[in-house]
Amino acid sequence: MYSPLVEQALGIALAAHDGQLRKASTEPYVVHPLLVALILARWGQEDDVIVAGLLHDVVEDCDGWDLARVEREFGRHIARVVGELTEDKSKSWEERKRAGIAKVPHMSPQAATVKSADKLHNLQSLAASLRGCTERAEVWKAFRRGPELTLALSHELVEALALRVEAKVARSLRAALKSAHEADADAERRSAAGPTN
Repeated sequence: MYSPLVEQALGIALAAHDGQLRKASTEPYVVHPLLVALILARWGQEDDVIVAGLLHDVVEDCDGWDLARVEREFGRHIARVVGELTEDKSKSWEERKRAGIAKVPHMSPQAATVKSADKLHNLQSLAASLRGCTERAEVWKAFRRGPELTLALSHELVEALALRVEAKVARSLRAALKSAHEADADAERRSAAGPTN
């Protein structure tokens, strides 16, 4: 069903993320919040949750955006959800990820659901990159802390989120994490075997 609020957020996401690329990819960054929003819609979420999914990275990643602007344009509730999902970019990657895990038990149900859709898409993207690579190291060079810590912290986040979301969402997260581990193991085997021709 048509929603002016979702259309407004869609336009803002497209403009705010214009020119940004996904990590280790030539794919436009905006594909990520769009797919997060599609996942949330598939899960049957309300428009305000879908809007928060579209906007979940604008404050931390886009010039001209802060929570006050989100509140002016979309209201206090959506701004609060986006605020729960916004990382402090002044901290190191590991500090941010550990802080994000620690926040999960205190998140609103809406923020936990958006965070789950965000993590689900990131894990699916990682698994796809690993399945399609010829050299495992080429995928992981974009992740400064390497595969072991990245996957370990992903596991902690998935398990924290699984306690806060619907069972179907928790199953999807765990399946995506398992798929990423399997894709990484396959990529490691391919890399160790060397060229096949």
